[in-house]
Amino acid sequence: MTKISNIAGYKFVTLPDIRRLRTHLLTFCKTWRLKGTILLSVEGINLFVAGEQENIDLLLAEIRSVPGLADFQVKVSTTDHQPFRKMLVRLKREIIAFGVEGINPALRTSPKLPATELKRWLDEGRPVTLLDTRNDYEVKLGTFKNALAIGVDAFRDFPAAVAKLSPELKEQPIVMFCTGGIRCEKAGPFMEGQGFKKIFQLDGGILKYFEDCGGAHYDGECFVFDQRVGLDPSLQETDSTQCFRCQTPLSETEQEDQRYVRGQSCPFCFKTPAEHMAQTIARRHEALRRAFTPLPGSVPYDNFKPVNVPESCEGKTLIEALCCVVKHLSPEFWRSECEQGRVITRQHEVVSADQIVRMGERFLHKFPNVTEPDVNGAVQILHEDEALIVLNKPAPLPMHAGGRFYRNTLQNILNEVYHPQKPHPAHRLDANTTGVLLVTRTRHFAGKLQPQFARGEVRKVYLALVRGQPKENAFLCDAPISAESGELGSRSVDQADGLESRTEFRVLRRNEDGTTLLEARPLTGRTNQIRIHCAYLGFPICGDAAYLGGDQLGTMQTLAVGAAPLCLHAWHVKFIHPLTRLSVEFTAPAPEWAGCCELQEAVRPIA
Repeated sequence: MTKISNIAGYKFVTLPDIRRLRTHLLTFCKTWRLKGTILLSVEGINLFVAGEQENIDLLLAEIRSVPGLADFQVKVSTTDHQPFRKMLVRLKREIIAFGVEGINPALRTSPKLPATELKRWLDEGRPVTLLDTRNDYEVKLGTFKNALAIGVDAFRDFPAAVAKLSPELKEQPIVMFCTGGIRCEKAGPFMEGQGFKKIFQLDGGILKYFEDCGGAHYDGECFVFDQRVGLDPSLQETDSTQCFRCQTPLSETEQEDQRYVRGQSCPFCFKTPAEHMAQTIARRHEALRRAFTPLPGSVPYDNFKPVNVPESCEGKTLIEALCCVVKHLSPEFWRSECEQGRVITRQHEVVSADQIVRMGERFLHKFPNVTEPDVNGAVQILHEDEALIVLNKPAPLPMHAGGRFYRNTLQNILNEVYHPQKPHPAHRLDANTTGVLLVTRTRHFAGKLQPQFARGEVRKVYLALVRGQPKENAFLCDAPISAESGELGSRSVDQADGLESRTEFRVLRRNEDGTTLLEARPLTGRTNQIRIHCAYLGFPICGDAAYLGGDQLGTMQTLAVGAAPLCLHAWHVKFIHPLTRLSVEFTAPAPEWAGCCELQEAVRPIA
């Protein structure tokens, strides 16, 4: 097997025309099948490159032909494999990022201490502070015995870390070191500028020390910035690796930890499912906050509502088609809208009310300068996985566009937060109803969950605070509910032609003010079912502005923000998870009006 030579080197020198040099070196390196990284700057060159020895020699000859680089030196090690994935030649402001102006190692740097001299000092027990200038994750793999780690996550943090050092060190000899020496070239002059009087830098860094002195006075191995991760004092690759997720170097023992999953986690970044869920939910809550601030419908805009021509309107006039599709609006209204240019084609062309239309044509009804009513944006995520989102929906908040709401809707916000996915609510809650809501992440999972609702397999429990006090502790209502909507989009009890509807009720608490807290279990899923059944039985839900009791109907559906709430809360749901196919259940915390403490004792678990 052909051995791979690995070289590392740098030099601070003024380099002219680095753009041309970059193009030249990149072309040659690819021709010679070399891989690694070369950094070029007006202040010099820094490289880590690997390949067959003859090609490495060609590269070094090319570099040494550049003015100022004739004496360019590198450290060499060998491996059985290529430690780099690709070849990069990059232009940088600095060949080692430090961010401090006025430091130019090409003109002046701190005194350099040869590796053999440092070993002699340490053998003799000479008083000296060994300062490790590397990042903490590098130090983790190994460092000199009794060395002081500067304590940084990145070299740019070095100046701030120096400010925290003991003032006593300013009078003591300090030998600073890093992997190959380049960081110390800048760190040394900086510390001298901060009043440290006896600064030395280990010439060639740890790797040169290993080459000349082996592992004397050193514990562990040396981290390197390639796939080898760690080198031992004989400059051979160790069994250490690096976590793909958090980039922490891992020893052989740490790789045996059950929390280490290659490409996923390690003992230092592993999170339990609960911790991962909490982190994900926290990010989502922040995204929701941004999406609701400001409310997207609070800024005036032009809204366009589509109107599609059905087959039954083929050959009719536009105004006849509009009256057929939108039955609650009069011909006079539509003629006025057409005359004002508010009924247009998909190309935004104004059309006449008497134009003949064809089946399948789409027109747009323009609502100019729309400002929507405010809604409650305090959406809480209870659970999230790759298939499902479980929400605690606030109120008032419409789920879908309609009426006065187009952008201030839950669906619009979820589309933004989960883009490019378009989440699919598996069921509906009224705008004024709070509580647990199931949303699938994709159409595929919607097809797994929504049929459970259609088949009546999802167990739902609501909390309702009603006016009045039923005589029985448990009762039911099976009054059929109309299929067609009436005023305000409401439904009503329709004994003759209504749809089968059934709700079970149980008293949880009778209050001194004449109200009653009920547990409601809808066994069918009709629109406004619990509200209609409560009103029909003579116990209308507190805060319901539409179903006032008996046949009485209010004048509004969606409440204003700050109004007394509709006291109906989707409390608990149990179903088969669309991905795992296991039975799962979720609970949305009870609202204040339900009296949480008493509720926890009173509500029985779902069987």
